[in-house]
Amino acid sequence: MTDLNLQKHISFLVEIDELKQVFREAVLIKDLRQENDAEHSWHLAMMVILLSEYSNIKIDVFRTIKMALIHDIVEIDAGDTFCYEVHDKEQKTVDEINAAKRIFNILPTEQAKELKLLWEEFEKMETAEACFAAAVDRLQPLLLSFNTRGHAWLKHGVRRSQVIERNKHIAKGSAVLWEYAKWLIDESVQRGYLLDG
Repeated sequence: MTDLNLQKHISFLVEIDELKQVFREAVLIKDLRQENDAEHSWHLAMMVILLSEYSNIKIDVFRTIKMALIHDIVEIDAGDTFCYEVHDKEQKTVDEINAAKRIFNILPTEQAKELKLLWEEFEKMETAEACFAAAVDRLQPLLLSFNTRGHAWLKHGVRRSQVIERNKHIAKGSAVLWEYAKWLIDESVQRGYLLDG
């Protein structure tokens, strides 16, 4: 094999297969198996395609799909942290930055730079695309939690106030999806899927 760029592409593709081994606290609707980061990222990409009309500001859908697909790649090294648990946010940020450097730099220079910049854009949540990608990143676990009768929430004793605080940023990307998220949260409390308070 003499094409160096092809070798780098293949190496990256093999490396990101590890995303399938990063398990989240959210569980799949049908069999309550823990969702992995690759499944989560695919689901977000589909949400961007189907729900983009609800973005507060018109977005570049393809750019947003790219963010959805790469935003958790850093968790190959940094791991996934359950969003309702107390953790060292500064250390998590350092771990993710180091992971981004290592993993994206497997690629040819220009692609490495592009994906790292997209990942940083997602993290900062300043552009319309990043805000919408972050909105569906918050909404997707809500959908899973609601449709699994609060499986992860009840397992960890999560309360309504925590879910509101964690997910209020949905409004920054989509007022419509935030209204729907609030309905899911309130309905979850009413049905006993989520602790009140």
